[in-house]
Amino acid sequence: MFFVPFLIMLREGLEAALIVVLIASYLKKTGQSQWMNAVWIGAFSAVALCLGLGFFIEATTGEFPQQQQELFEGIVAAIAVVMLTYMVFWMQNASKNIGKDLQTAIDGAISQQDGKAKALVIMVFLAVAREGLESVFFLIAAFSQDVGVMAPLGAMTGLITAILLGGVMYFGGVRLPLAAFFRWSALLILFVAAGLAAGAIRAFHEAGIWNHYQNIAYHFGAILSTHSVTGTLLQGLFGYQEAPTVSEVFVYGLYLIPALAWFSLNMRRTRTETSTPSD
Repeated sequence: MFFVPFLIMLREGLEAALIVVLIASYLKKTGQSQWMNAVWIGAFSAVALCLGLGFFIEATTGEFPQQQQELFEGIVAAIAVVMLTYMVFWMQNASKNIGKDLQTAIDGAISQQDGKAKALVIMVFLAVAREGLESVFFLIAAFSQDVGVMAPLGAMTGLITAILLGGVMYFGGVRLPLAAFFRWSALLILFVAAGLAAGAIRAFHEAGIWNHYQNIAYHFGAILSTHSVTGTLLQGLFGYQEAPTVSEVFVYGLYLIPALAWFSLNMRRTRTETSTPSD
């Protein structure tokens, strides 16, 4: 399970890096580079908070009995689904005006009569922490499903890649095809979130709090086994199960179908707004 943590951390890291790059570029262009220390303090404080929370949760969950462990994993998976969904649709709606909105927020922060640095630190902290907290809950859910080294390696590789791309955007002035990346990665993430939703129901069943519709919906083991390379890959990417229960299939579809419909509707609306000439 290398690719999904890599994709999530690359996307989350790029979103955070994009925010920091936009703020830094705006301060530089407007001759206010003296506030960059506040930007870095806010960014690194948010990273420290997210890392600390992640290590704390990971360290304490090992003390739970098995049933409580399954319950915790189900809750974390459900939170991860909510946060991933919010991430996809927030970025889809905010991407059109993110630059202008940030500039307005920066102007408001540094126009304070008192506490200019504090206001800028808080603004950057909240922006980066939002991305980081989304990553924390997803990675905890992902690591609980895969105890190997590939998931952490994928997450670290994605984060490092995002940091390097952020540096290229800022220092090299290079414009990356971010719109296409965010669009297609968002589509993949919706399938990942659907798999996590089904996994949450499975964890709640193993925790003993959901025991309905547990008969097997279908069995694809003879066609595509999770022990095969393709099956293992699909299981790691999208939560594929060769013999899911009825409740897992229902929750998977209950999440994915409306999410894809809303995503498609937003895409169509964005294209219409883009193609419509302004007066």
